[in-house]
Amino acid sequence: MKIIVCVKQVPDTSGKVAVNPDGTLNRASMQTITNPDDLNAVEAALKLKEETGATVTVITMGPPPAEGMLRELLAMGADDAVLVSAREFGGSDTYATSQILAAAIKRIGLGEDGVVLCGRQAIDGDTAQVGPQIAEKLGLPQVTYVADIHKNGKTFSCKRMLEDGYMTVEVDAPCLLTCIKELNEPRYMSVNGIYKAYSKPLAVFDYEALKDDALVDPATIGLKGSPTNIFKSFTPPKKGAGTMLAGSGKDACAQLADALAEKHYI
Repeated sequence: MKIIVCVKQVPDTSGKVAVNPDGTLNRASMQTITNPDDLNAVEAALKLKEETGATVTVITMGPPPAEGMLRELLAMGADDAVLVSAREFGGSDTYATSQILAAAIKRIGLGEDGVVLCGRQAIDGDTAQVGPQIAEKLGLPQVTYVADIHKNGKTFSCKRMLEDGYMTVEVDAPCLLTCIKELNEPRYMSVNGIYKAYSKPLAVFDYEALKDDALVDPATIGLKGSPTNIFKSFTPPKKGAGTMLAGSGKDACAQLADALAEKHYI
């Protein structure tokens, strides 16, 4: 069985968020991490690998430095990696990104019983669109918000999280699943895994490698081919410091009422 995991290198939003004068994110000056939900997808792939003997390929679209992230995932236990990187792909929105990644997945090959795993969404966009769009462009059935996965032959039984409970869905392979943080706890890299990471295959797909695919059309990829563009990004203003009230019960309520009255809120 072939498992392909789509991952993304994103800005570390727990640190400093840098914004250019034109309102775009200055990604070059920000620390990066692997998108958290994508790590849950990687962990799910590695568990399926241990259960079934599958091979795990991690794939990302990004600049050349994203190779470091892929090497970390190889150190976790993935078998090989693919970096999709070209100037022609720069500035792609979710629609254009899914076009390019779908073409790359077709080139890798999924097989009749394979599965594509994605994180639910990326923390730098929070759209949750790329995974489902890849499924549509590859003609694959999809299950989103997956909180549990079991493989039975060529069928995957998935527990899908809803706002008010869970839904159990069975889907035939090949398929695409998007994973949420409740699915598992991602493992750490092992010392032996780190040692082996740089001997594992890592391929680079540039524009020349994918241009013959119908999905990689200059009119539908990159900044020019993206239907949506970010108008402006900004750092939210800091909230004022809160006030802790001593005591409890009537005393605290009295203090709160006095504070609100002093500010003419009541």
